[in-house]
Amino acid sequence: MYGNEDPIAREHRVLMGEYGRAQARCSAQLAAQAARIAQLESELMRARAQVVIRDTKLVLAREELAELTAAAPGLPTRARLARKVEWLSERVQDLMRELLRLQWVPAPSAVPRSALQADLLAGVREKAVLYVGNYLNEEAGQNAHGANVAQQAIEQAGGRFLHHAGGDAGADDAAALEAGLVAADLVICQTGCVSHDAYWRVHDHCKRTGKQCVLVDQPQAMHFVRKEALAT
Repeated sequence: MYGNEDPIAREHRVLMGEYGRAQARCSAQLAAQAARIAQLESELMRARAQVVIRDTKLVLAREELAELTAAAPGLPTRARLARKVEWLSERVQDLMRELLRLQWVPAPSAVPRSALQADLLAGVREKAVLYVGNYLNEEAGQNAHGANVAQQAIEQAGGRFLHHAGGDAGADDAAALEAGLVAADLVICQTGCVSHDAYWRVHDHCKRTGKQCVLVDQPQAMHFVRKEALAT
């Protein structure tokens, strides 16, 4: 059919074919762009609706705040004062704990430390000693030099070891601590790992009864007890 086709006609036919394909591609791209524009317009409408909802809620919240402020003129000031009072209360509690710790620290003595250690060990013979603090070091899963060291030293010195973890797990835990305090002749409290409630229970009991209480900030403070016990 195309054997005797004129070269110009053949070129025209080829160009028309390419034009048709290009036109089809352009139509497909225009359709895709139109669909994308429609999607973006839909997303824009939803975003605008969300902004309107947010602005409406913000206006309502401001109006409610204005009404509350008008009903209670000193509300912002009282809120700031309440936060300041809370902070001051926590600070007072910290200072009171530090004061009590300092009050329980014995005055400097001219007696050599080794003699004081020996007197402490001699004093626990045939007596019940309550240790308030943890047994285990949670960081490495190893025995801490706290209750474990105290138990060894007290039992080697002839004393009876009692223990309470110093937690605050409810009425049963508080009752167990109170029972231990009543049964003990001497109390050793590891202040760094007991709850606030347990600390104050120990302090109140020892203050009311005059019972001897030894405060240790770190478990390592019990090392000297163990060494003296092993030496006896």
